[in-house]
Amino acid sequence: MGPFHLGQAELAQPMNLTMITMNTQYMLRWSHDRHQTIGPKVSFTVQYLAKYKWTNGNHDQWITVCDKTPDTCCDLTPRNLYFLGLYMLRLRANSGRLHSQWVIKEFCPDKEAALGPPSKVDLGPSGAPCLDVKISDPLTSTNGSMKELHAQMYYRVVYWEQTDTRNPDTKIVDTRVNMLTLSDLQAWTSYCVSVQSRYDFYNKSSAFTTPHCMQTEGAVPWWQVMLIFFFSGLVGFVGLLLLLWVGVHIYRTVKDTFYPSVQLPAHFEAYLSDLSPGSDAPRLLTPDSESELICDRLSICPEAVLLEIHMSPLPSDLEPDGRHSRQESGGSGDSGVYSTEGSSGPRQHSGSGLSSACAKEPWHGESPALPEQVKMEHMGLKHDAAAAAHRGLRDEGIMDMGV
Repeated sequence: MGPFHLGQAELAQPMNLTMITMNTQYMLRWSHDRHQTIGPKVSFTVQYLAKYKWTNGNHDQWITVCDKTPDTCCDLTPRNLYFLGLYMLRLRANSGRLHSQWVIKEFCPDKEAALGPPSKVDLGPSGAPCLDVKISDPLTSTNGSMKELHAQMYYRVVYWEQTDTRNPDTKIVDTRVNMLTLSDLQAWTSYCVSVQSRYDFYNKSSAFTTPHCMQTEGAVPWWQVMLIFFFSGLVGFVGLLLLLWVGVHIYRTVKDTFYPSVQLPAHFEAYLSDLSPGSDAPRLLTPDSESELICDRLSICPEAVLLEIHMSPLPSDLEPDGRHSRQESGGSGDSGVYSTEGSSGPRQHSGSGLSSACAKEPWHGESPALPEQVKMEHMGLKHDAAAAAHRGLRDEGIMDMGV
C-alpha cells in the first residue's frame, strides 16, 4: 500500500471549481497543474449525489456524470437536476492507476443558478402616441418558462428617446405581465426599449436585452392627407392613360396586320392563292436557290378607244367629174373615207401605233406620254390626211370644171 499512497500523493488535485449556470443549464469548470503530473496523460471524473443522501451516509450512491474526460469542464444539464434541490459534487484527477484526492463542492440550483434575460422582446404601435412592449419569458433547458420555477420573477423595462447623445434620459417601469403599453410618449418620435429579468428573493437580475427601437404614430395633418390623395389620383390617372394607350396600340397593330385597309385586286389574290404544282405564282426563295431574280418595269395601260371618222359625201354635180378625173389620172379609187368595217388595215395600224406609244415609256428622267395623247395625235394625223384628200378632190373638181 505504501507505493500506492505515494503515487496518489504525487498526483495533484483539481482546483478552482466553479459552476457556470444560466436558468437550468449547469456547467462545472476547474483548473489543474499538469506540470506536477508524472506519467500518462491526466483525465478527470465528476460525480454527484443528493445532499440528503450524503447526510444519511449513503456515500456509495454517487452518480457519475463525466468519466475520465480529458477536458477541464463537465456539463450537468442532461441530468435534469431538480431546481429546488441541493446536491454534492465531487471531482478527482486520474493518471493511469493513480488518482488524486476527491474535491467536493455543494451546489444549490435555486440559489446559485443565474437568471437569464427575456427570450424575446417585440415592439408595436398602440394608437397615437403609444407603444406596446411584448415580453417572452426566459426559457429552461427543456423550453419551459422560468416563471414556473421563479413565481415572483418580474421585468424591468427601460426606455428612452432615441437621440445622438451618449447619456439619454431614461425611464424605468417594472411589470410582472408580459404585455406593457408605454403611453407617456411623443408623436412621431423614435424610442428604444430594453428589458431585464429580476428575482428579488435571491437578489437575481439578468442582463438587459438588446435595445429595440420604433417610431410612434400620431394624428396625420390634413394637408398630408390631401397630398397623398392627390398623388394617388394622379398616379392612377397616368396609369389608366398608359393602359389605354397600350391597348389602342395593340389593337391597331393587330388590325393592320390581319385586316389591312388596302386590299389586293381579286385577280392578284386568286393568282397568289394558287398553290398547284403547275402554277407560276411566286414562291419564297430558299438560301440554296440558284435561280436569278430578274426584275422589269410593268406598265398597265387602259383599253384603247378607237375613234371613227365619217366624211360627208361630195355634191352630186361634182361626183361624176371627180370620179372621171380620178379615173383618168390613174387614182387608186380611194375616197379618203375609211370605214371600220370595210378594211382592217387602218385599225391594225392604229392599234400597233398605240401599243408602241404605250410601251415606249421612259426609264429615267423622261415624262411618259399619256395613251390618250398618243391616240389623239394619231387620229389628228389621220384626219389631216383625210382633209387633204378632200381638198384635193375639190381642187380636182374645180380644175375639171375649168377645163
